[in-house]
Amino acid sequence: MNKFDAVVVGDANIDLVVAGYGRFPQPGEEVFVDRMTMHVGGGAALFALSLARLGLAVAFKGVLGSDSLGRFIREQFAAYGIDTSLIQASGVHPTGISIAFNPDTDRSFISYAGSNLELDLDRLSPDEIARGRHVHVTGYRGRENHEPYLRMIKALKRKGATLSCDVGWDDSGEWYGGIFELMRHIDVFLMNETEALHYTGCSDVDDALRHMAQYGRHIVVKLGADGAAAMKDGLIVRRPGHKVEAVDTTGAGDAFNAGYLYGFIEGRDPEACLEYGNACGALSVGAYGGSTAAPDLRQLHAFLHRHRGGTEVPGEAARSAWERGK
Repeated sequence: MNKFDAVVVGDANIDLVVAGYGRFPQPGEEVFVDRMTMHVGGGAALFALSLARLGLAVAFKGVLGSDSLGRFIREQFAAYGIDTSLIQASGVHPTGISIAFNPDTDRSFISYAGSNLELDLDRLSPDEIARGRHVHVTGYRGRENHEPYLRMIKALKRKGATLSCDVGWDDSGEWYGGIFELMRHIDVFLMNETEALHYTGCSDVDDALRHMAQYGRHIVVKLGADGAAAMKDGLIVRRPGHKVEAVDTTGAGDAFNAGYLYGFIEGRDPEACLEYGNACGALSVGAYGGSTAAPDLRQLHAFLHRHRGGTEVPGEAARSAWERGK
């Protein structure tokens, strides 16, 4: 019996968001800014918060420092209804911190991984994690952790969970081809446009999706302001993005993931999942912090109703066997 709709495995840290400044200080200088705020950060944590806001029962698996910042993250998870019983407390590293600078032109980050370094894939319990009917995994680092990552994925598949993965940026620059082996075992594989083109060597998103169709059954590529595209069983569908005023784009991709996978977990077709993902991504950029503006289900449906002129979202009537049995 599954206890959770989804278990999320990966990173959680503190985001310090700095806004309203003209320049970085020179050595010996002090620069005052308009605003500095503290939020939960980390792709896995932001995804978990956004998914929980949509009403699903979510548990988080990661490592937090035994410090005030770790307690802050636990409290924020609890406020969203996220189960924290799977979180490991570190006695070695403090909780990670990322300082996000948000000038009008682009974002910059200074980051310390902290306790996230202690998430050991080979020591995870498949029985514990598979208490979710769906499992979302992050933290793939190419050749560096490919083998333990693949072992974890195969073990979870044997337990019967459906799986999703957001591969993330390859800061090694290798764009390791082992990712295509990983795709064979993942139910929904997510990446952004730049990552898709780097991994496949293609210059066009549709070509990249067709290339990845040789390996994965269900691939999703985020296109930023242009929306997103999905390929399932060789069929490619696209949905456009929404024009909104962006305050902070931190976590927009994680919010998209939450919307898309909410649809997937609830049995919707890829077109409806894209609608949910694009709407969640658009709503998330309306406030500082990666999950501050993440919508609940009522807000999501209201946004879609406004932006679709009152028409029904494609696939909205489709329900999974799980949901019909509730």
